[in-house]
Amino acid sequence: MEDCRHILVVTFPGQGHINPSLQFAKRVVKMGVKVTFLTALCTLNRMPKTAVFPQGLSFSGFSNAFVDGWTSGYISETFMAEMKKCSSEAVAKHITSSAEKGQPVIHVVYTTLVPWVGQVANALHVPSTSLWIQPATLLDIYYYYFHGYGDIIGSKINDPSWSIDLPGLPRLTGRDLPSFLSSSDPYDFTLPLFKQHFDTRDEETKLRILVNSFDALEPEALRAIEKLDLVAVGPFIPSAFLDGKDSSDTSFGGDLFKKSEDYVEWLNANPKASVVYVAFGSYSELSKQQMEEIARGLLETRRPFLWVVREEKNGEREEEKPSWREEAEQHGMIVPWCSQVEVLSHPSLGCFVSHCGWNSSLESLVCGVPVVGIPQWTDQVTNAKLIEDVWKTGVRTTRNEQGMVESGEIKKCIEIVMQGEEMRRNAKKWRIWPRKLQRKVDRRTRISRFFSMKS
Repeated sequence: MEDCRHILVVTFPGQGHINPSLQFAKRVVKMGVKVTFLTALCTLNRMPKTAVFPQGLSFSGFSNAFVDGWTSGYISETFMAEMKKCSSEAVAKHITSSAEKGQPVIHVVYTTLVPWVGQVANALHVPSTSLWIQPATLLDIYYYYFHGYGDIIGSKINDPSWSIDLPGLPRLTGRDLPSFLSSSDPYDFTLPLFKQHFDTRDEETKLRILVNSFDALEPEALRAIEKLDLVAVGPFIPSAFLDGKDSSDTSFGGDLFKKSEDYVEWLNANPKASVVYVAFGSYSELSKQQMEEIARGLLETRRPFLWVVREEKNGEREEEKPSWREEAEQHGMIVPWCSQVEVLSHPSLGCFVSHCGWNSSLESLVCGVPVVGIPQWTDQVTNAKLIEDVWKTGVRTTRNEQGMVESGEIKKCIEIVMQGEEMRRNAKKWRIWPRKLQRKVDRRTRISRFFSMKS
């Protein structure tokens, strides 16, 4: 008899959300369970026609003018309201139609920023679970903010002399807390969305949440809050770079550009641990002045560098090319995109200058590459704190009074990382943990408990 178990995975249509949730979906499919991956059509349409996905994984999309027109990554209240409406309708329709076809959805999994999905599923009597795609430390911080610490954090977050000790977490300053907690942050309207993740099932003694982390990385944070049952099921890195079993299993995103192998040949031509890799994710918008400071800092190190500069946002017409571009291209390589995990796992890599998004942070850990952090917003500042002070696998840059990271600071931090033997040893130590996890802890067993399956 055909297995009719069916899971619905719903995710926010940003690349930083798509990649980990898609890896999660692939792992569920390997358990012999059918998965429908639901997100905005504008995102699904960007996937390549030649992409190969495992049997049992299908895709479904929802559409509206705001989502389909969303190319910059900017999130507004209107955008979120429209997405809530369209995605809620799509979830309800899929659950109903699947039941009518004799393939009922037995569980719904939804990621950060779409908590209403759990409410829709529960209203239709389908169990649901949140998949937290950021570190457990971030989840704890938000929980504490909504449960007794909101007033003190809100009033002190901009005080440079202030710090706070939250149970189970390292000491944090305002500089280490996610930007959404600041009243001056233009995205502070997202806070109610985070709160809904905790309010979905107040009647439960413990709220279970799947987390894109692993036990050895955040042992205290995963167990810090008694009322939360945080289950680490990560890291959600393509399996090709964890166990070598599926060479086709790469992350989504590079298909937005024509892939070039030139950067691989360039990396091959450089000595071991010599290259500085620079990338700031899919959303971070750097000012022209900050781009120039980064360029000058890289050039001053006199080290080979591979720098990802997105053409659709930072690119210039030929006559408008910034003054630093020509010189930078003579001493390093600038590309519009590259396979980040492929680059980080290359033996020539010595350092990663990063915005410290969680996907990038996990990838640097899995690949054993130390980091120079230039965080911009949201969880990135907290991730940079963990990298520097908890895992000790990198350093975080300091901004001047105008909020700029100067070229001299960038050069200094790159040299600290490139010459820091202890830091490099720490980075290499974390490289082996995901592979240990593959051997010793069957994550499929953990995941299956949420779906009432046999492990």
